[in-house]
Amino acid sequence: MPGFRHALNSGAARLALLPALALGGFLAAPTTQAQTLRVALSAETTSADPHNYALTPNNTLRRHVFESLTALDADLRVQPALATRWEREDDLTWRFHLREGVRFHNGAPFGAEDVVFSFCRVLNNESEVVQSYSRLVRPIAALEVVDSHTLRLRTRAPEPLLLNDLSNVAILPRTLVGGAAMDFAAGEKCGHEGAWPSAAQFNDGSAAIGTGPYRLRSYSRAGAIELERNDGHWGAKPHWQAVRLTPVTAAGPRLAGLLAGDHDLIESPATGDLPRLRENPGFALSTKPTTRLIFLQLDTARSPSPFVNGGQGENPLRDARVRQALSLAIDRKAVQERVMDGVATPAGQYLPEGMAGTIPGLPVLPHDPARARALLAEAGYPNGFALTFHATNNRYINDARLAQVVAQFWQRIGVKVELDAMPSSVFFGRRGKREFSVSMGGWSADAAETLMFFRSWLMTTDRERGLGTSNYGGWSEPRFDGPAMRAMATMDEAARAGLLREASQVAVEQMPVIPVHFENAVWAFRKGLAYGGRVDQSTSAMEVTAAP
Repeated sequence: MPGFRHALNSGAARLALLPALALGGFLAAPTTQAQTLRVALSAETTSADPHNYALTPNNTLRRHVFESLTALDADLRVQPALATRWEREDDLTWRFHLREGVRFHNGAPFGAEDVVFSFCRVLNNESEVVQSYSRLVRPIAALEVVDSHTLRLRTRAPEPLLLNDLSNVAILPRTLVGGAAMDFAAGEKCGHEGAWPSAAQFNDGSAAIGTGPYRLRSYSRAGAIELERNDGHWGAKPHWQAVRLTPVTAAGPRLAGLLAGDHDLIESPATGDLPRLRENPGFALSTKPTTRLIFLQLDTARSPSPFVNGGQGENPLRDARVRQALSLAIDRKAVQERVMDGVATPAGQYLPEGMAGTIPGLPVLPHDPARARALLAEAGYPNGFALTFHATNNRYINDARLAQVVAQFWQRIGVKVELDAMPSSVFFGRRGKREFSVSMGGWSADAAETLMFFRSWLMTTDRERGLGTSNYGGWSEPRFDGPAMRAMATMDEAARAGLLREASQVAVEQMPVIPVHFENAVWAFRKGLAYGGRVDQSTSAMEVTAAP
């Protein structure tokens, strides 16, 4: 993918979580369940409901059990899935040809009516978090069942990323509500007056019925998730008869489980342990540059803001000079080398350079504490101000260490910082309620252009249009919204990229979200396995094979 750089540096500074002799002395224990793949996830899922929350661990589970009209390969290229092909009839209208001979895990045949039901259920999912999926369905104006395996879809406006978006909308059997046909044109309820499948029904397995290569045997948010192969799947048969996905949110125990033979593959080993893992013949590593941007989101809308100067007085974060000062205080190259042990790429903007909408030749954002202090003084804060910085301590690579270092950088320019790092299970719920003034975030794109990040995180919030659904800082800037909105309605790729570059210039200048770096995803696994990794950082058992 253009602009990606491999950023793994084995000579970087390291903080080993296990003694060197222990790490060097372990060899992968032979598995006693040759047909069971045991994966240690780096974060917990929040639900087995595929329409609940678009987090990476949730996506990992969803793609094993459920399928969508389209799919994304390991490098984010759109592929056929439950739709075998499609045509665009005009800028608003698409015709999808659905795969024949597909059956759900309960034996029900798949057809166009199931797609309509699934899209209707997305709009009526009471447990959905921050419009993770309804924002993808709301732009659809009409769904017409042409026949059992042909569907016509019309959007309210041109949707250049529709095929990418559809890869995230899981298709469920309409038998979950008795099998009655639904009318997408009959308003948000689609003419259905009864109950919709609940998150609890997915979690207990009764509603977790997809067409995917694996069936859900049991779900536990904090414990192991058990999957069994769907031998009636229409596609290639996965190597593994069973898959166990176990969340182990601390890197040390995750690695210890791999070394002891309790896991076959783990996500995100501690960066300080990578050099010695490379030297151990019992294990292998896979790294993948990703689009996951780690950033800092600032409350630009409220004054006072709840965690700035104790919630008293005006909010300095509303001034672009203050936001620029906070960015200038951060030494991103030092973060790459000393915090991330080389497993990151310093960010100059919101996606890696070379992707559509990025600014060509934009360098890594500079580190200039003197200029930062001058900007604070110019904005009227020569003595700084106080804030509380909220972050996760178990979600992103080295997130707790990163939060501490960022707080130290800000202290050096006179900003008094109190750090409050917490588990992601607490953090995301609070952030969704806009409880924070300055918070850490992470997000990866499902397409190689900035439009996806912009419409979720930076555009003025418009719930009905599914825009700005993650704009917790409340930023609203007409100079940004103008070209970004025009880009949303532009199907020509070159013209859209130009409009996105124009919006990027405004965002980098105004800095409502401060980019820090792009993560490189890392997996470690026992000898005898092969896994190339995915740009979206999810783990796919379908892509884990026996090493040649």
